[in-house]
Parts: sequence; structure tokens; C-alpha cells
Amino acid sequence: MSLYTSAATIHARAVHGWFAAWRWALVWLTQLVFYGLPWLTWNARPAVLFDLAARRFYIFNLVLYPQDFIFLTGLLILSAYSLFLFTAVAGRLWCGYACPQTVYTEIFMWVEHHLEGDRTARIRLDKGPWNVEKLLRRCGKHVIWAAIGLWTGFTFVGYFTPIRVLGASALSFGLGPWELFWVTFYGFATYGNAGFMREQVCKYMCPYARFQSAMFDHDTLVISYDQKRGEPRGGRVRTADKAALGLGDCVDCLLCVQVCPTGIDIRQGLQYECIGCAACIDVCNGVMDKLDYPRGLVRYATQRSLDEGGTPLTLRRVFRARVIVYCVVLLLIGGAFVISLSMRSPLRVDVVRDRGALARLVDDGAIENVYRLQVMNTTEASQRYRFAVSGIAGAQVVVRGDTDLAAAESHWVPIAVHVPADQALALGPGAHPLMFQITREAGDGAAEVTVNEKSTFVVPR
Repeated sequence: MSLYTSAATIHARAVHGWFAAWRWALVWLTQLVFYGLPWLTWNARPAVLFDLAARRFYIFNLVLYPQDFIFLTGLLILSAYSLFLFTAVAGRLWCGYACPQTVYTEIFMWVEHHLEGDRTARIRLDKGPWNVEKLLRRCGKHVIWAAIGLWTGFTFVGYFTPIRVLGASALSFGLGPWELFWVTFYGFATYGNAGFMREQVCKYMCPYARFQSAMFDHDTLVISYDQKRGEPRGGRVRTADKAALGLGDCVDCLLCVQVCPTGIDIRQGLQYECIGCAACIDVCNGVMDKLDYPRGLVRYATQRSLDEGGTPLTLRRVFRARVIVYCVVLLLIGGAFVISLSMRSPLRVDVVRDRGALARLVDDGAIENVYRLQVMNTTEASQRYRFAVSGIAGAQVVVRGDTDLAAAESHWVPIAVHVPADQALALGPGAHPLMFQITREAGDGAAEVTVNEKSTFVVPR
């Protein structure tokens, strides 16, 4: 007994229509953003750059550090709740129109269609013997696929290495080993996922297909086949009276199966393999138009609407409890995200005690504690800083490093805090609270900003 059966190749038929046009509009939009962003410049640097080596992340006017990881967390939470909201309202909109797997599969299938022909021609080419024509068509297709994959990998790496520098290195065959690895890796992933695996990624690798049903209810818009209208199905000539033949509107042409990128039959009901691309709606509407039947045999509909004989969707059904909860949560998280980002301080400081010497006596008899302050300039202009302490009377600051930082620079500043001997005796041995005040001086239109950071001052026994 074989435990594995190889899946048959799905040759999807090309389709045109309202939803196909929307799908291609999203393809153009997403790819213009993805391929275009690394080439945009902002303040003489890439507009979007994740500089892992320098631990700085540039997003237009924002300069973020690893300490700003909370904003990435907020963005991921917003994305998750947005996905939940869209799914509750209208099913797998993300999968059908904007998922990278869908987008690149659409691009690769377009190349395949133009080089090997439509569905029937591709099936015939598969079954036919190898000859010069088949070799040229197949090789041409794979060369273009590989070029798209490598350009995608190159663009992806361009978000981490300035893409113009990356391009110059590639043209001079001077790519570093890691850059070459990641360009090749992501290029191969795009080539394999969109060219070969296609529906297998959606059916077996993507977890979303497995738990999507938990977010559906009877008022979720999903692509549905109207059984009450379509059954019993059967073929007939265009001028035939379907009522006299005892048939429904479905002519059993199987075009809805042929255009499906995952190879399912939508007439069998909701299936986890359905990615919501609406190709079956477009092709079925075309058949209905030819037969002078009303459109909508396959359409976006809710289970409740189908059960009630096609009742229209009301606002009360759209804005039901779970949708309202998702909207409220999204508004709260989104508002908090925007407010915290707008109120983010242009100065960040981390205080680290010198672990080598907690406390020591200096020449004048004072007690000295040494600290290292990581000062992060989150602006794109050079800044000057001054340092002070409070919380312990008589404490003095001795700065032993540079207090000027260049644009978007992070710098460790060694600082010693001296407490006179009499004050140290009054404090007594042990750790005592201390507050650092780090001030960015005003200049070049920038206002003065002060940040307070807690630490401790240790008096030895």
C-alpha cells in the first residue's frame, strides 16, 4: 500500500471579470510598494532601511532602535486583529487578493499562460513528447521565473542593505557571502513556492487555512454556490427551457473547477482549500450572461442568506457583536499605537553600572561610582547633551566621554558620580537611589528635551 499519492498538476484556466481585475490591481499595488520602497530616498538615505549591523531601523522620518521593539509588537497585534476583522466580515480576503503566495502565483501563472498557452494548451504540452518547441517554451518560462525570483530576493535584501550599494556590489560581483546567500535563498523560495508548490502551500503549509473556520459564522460573506437555484444541474442548449427539463441554472460546465487555483469544486460547499480569489464567480457570471440567466449562481453570500432563500445582507448582520468587538479593539490599539509613536521621545538613554568596580575612594576622599550611559540620538541631526544627577546631596558628575552625537548615532558615555566623604558617611553603607538627568540642548530649531533614568549609588562598608 502506498502511503503517498503525488498530487496531479493543476492547470488553472485564465479568467477575466470584476474580481480578476481587483486581484490584478492588488498585484500591481503590492509589487509597486515592495519593489519601489527600497529605491526611495529620505534625508540622503533609503526611506526604509533595517540596518541590522548598526541596530538602527529607518522608516521615513522615524529612527528606531532595538529598544523600540514594542512598536513592532503593536504593529503585529494590529495586523492580527485586522485579519480577524476581515475574516469575520468577508472570509479570506487577504488570501485571495493580497497574500504574497497568491500575488506571486498570479504573476508566475501569467508568465506560464503567455509562454505555454491557456489550460488546454498546457495540458497538451505536458502530455506531448519533448521536442524543440517544448524545450524552448519550458526553458523560457523557467528563466523568467528564476529572474523574477532573484529580483524579488535582491529587493528583499535591499531593505537591509542600501539597495544602490547592493546593486553596485552585484554588478561588480562583490556581494558579501551573507548577502549572496539571502538573495539566493529568497529567490529560490519565490521560484519554488510560486512556480511549483502553489496550491500546496495554501493547502498544507499555511496554518490560516486550518483555523479560518473558527472565525466564520452564519453572517460571514464567503464564496458560495446557490444550490437551491442551481440544482439539479445538467447540460442543455442555450434555447432550452430549463423548467421543462427539470433543471436548475447550473449547466455542469465545470469551468468553476477549471479556473480554481486550488482545484476544488465550489459546488461541494465551503472547503478549507478555498482561498477566496473569486475566480469561480467571474467565470460563472460569464456563463450566466451567455445563457441569459441572472448572475450570482456562484457569489459572495452568507450561510444565513442561502438558508433563507437569498435574503439581502443587512447592516445589522454586518455589524454584529464580534465585528464590533474587533473594531473597538482595533481602534483602541491603533489609537494607542499612534499616540505613543507621536509622543515618542527623540532621546533614549540606558544606564549601566560598571560591573568591574562598584565603588571606590578617589584622591579627595570622595566615593566614586562609575556608570556607562548609552545615549541614542533618534533624530537625523547632530545633538549635544549634558548630564546631571539628583537624589543625593552634593553628588557631582564627571563626564569622561564625548557629549556630542551625530545624526542617528548611538554612543556609550562613561560617567563618574562623586559623593563627598561626609555625605557618604551620612548616607551609610549600601545602595542608595540616584536619578540621572540627560538633557538634549536646544539648537537648530530643536527644543530642549530631558530624560530621567533611575539607578543606584553604592557606598562601601
